[in-house]
Amino acid sequence: MNKEEEKEKLFQEGMKQYKAMDYFEAHEAWEDLWSDYYLEDRKFVQGLIQLAVSFVHIGNGNMIGAKNLLRKCKEKFNEFTGVQRGIQIKILLNQIEMVRLTYEGLNNPSEFDWDVVPTLE
Repeated sequence: MNKEEEKEKLFQEGMKQYKAMDYFEAHEAWEDLWSDYYLEDRKFVQGLIQLAVSFVHIGNGNMIGAKNLLRKCKEKFNEFTGVQRGIQIKILLNQIEMVRLTYEGLNNPSEFDWDVVPTLE
């Protein structure tokens, strides 16, 4: 397998785990991609890692960590437009805003509505 195929495999593995709601494993695959290769869109992949880890935090009851990482990933995604790696940036940013509002309204992390998690499409 050449480098391009390896990079794509790691990216797709992260997508598969994310869509299976295994945010920790998604972050692991994307972290390998981010740390092992020089990527033109490093910041985008870093944003995906932060997005996934935000959901790991909320699942573990860490509200502050979840909010901080959501804010950081949004800053990264704001640097992109159109479609990046098959993901529509405008839709992603709108979905992240829904997550932010959901986080703000939570009294308890266990009440998080997992239906608002961005679909990455």
